Amino acid sequence: MTTEKSPDAVRDMVREGYAKIASRAPSCCPADTRNADAIARRIGYSEEELRTVPEGANLGVGCGTPLALADVRPGETVLDLGSGAGFDALLAAKAVGPAGRVIGVDMTPEMNARAAANARVAGATHVEFREGTIESLPLADASVDVVISNCVINLSPEKPRVFREAHRVLRPGGRLALSDLVLRAPFPPGLLRSAEAYVGCIAGAMLRDEYVAAIEAAGFRDIEVVSESTFAGVVDLQSPEILEALAKDGLTQADAERLLEGVASLKLRARK
Repeated sequence: MTTEKSPDAVRDMVREGYAKIASRAPSCCPADTRNADAIARRIGYSEEELRTVPEGANLGVGCGTPLALADVRPGETVLDLGSGAGFDALLAAKAVGPAGRVIGVDMTPEMNARAAANARVAGATHVEFREGTIESLPLADASVDVVISNCVINLSPEKPRVFREAHRVLRPGGRLALSDLVLRAPFPPGLLRSAEAYVGCIAGAMLRDEYVAAIEAAGFRDIEVVSESTFAGVVDLQSPEILEALAKDGLTQADAERLLEGVASLKLRARK
């Protein structure tokens, strides 16, 4: 992997990786593959929230709890960007109640099928899952009250487009609530080319200040970084692709471990 990937090539790589995740349900971060519920507790989900959703909706792929930032109210319409197996969308369905509506958008058909099955098990008839990319949302202008996303925008090769699309579909006064991974310092190019690192959450991550600036440039206001913390255990440093990437950059695993300390889990909210 020595050349820059096109946006479509990145999306294809991520889609393939998450199709595999949908079939076997590991964490998106290969260092934490065994216990999705333990990961969810670690990043802030409560026992009640874990009991609320059907088994298999939580894949352990998040890096925060965006609903905790969103102040979702009964009767509202919530959009979940990169909805996966439906974990956050189904929690949002409980928050908006039967008078509200939740829409999940995911580009991976296997994830959408799994999410729809989970919604049927949960009896959540006011939730739907649409296939599409978060850079070109299959929704009308000014059609939702809240946009949430959990550790997904970092995977997009065109993040400014994602923020512009989120702004477009929000109603005036609508809220954006994100949990995502950002970089506090640039990564070596070898790791940024690694498929393992892409699907493991970090290769597509944006520098923290550039990320916030892109949200502002999309037209959002009242941008607030609620919290920011180091996100450990992001990639498997023993994987063949990571070892190859490290060798290309002349890095040791100790070097890579120090670099990973620069990966931050960011919780952010903003308003249209």
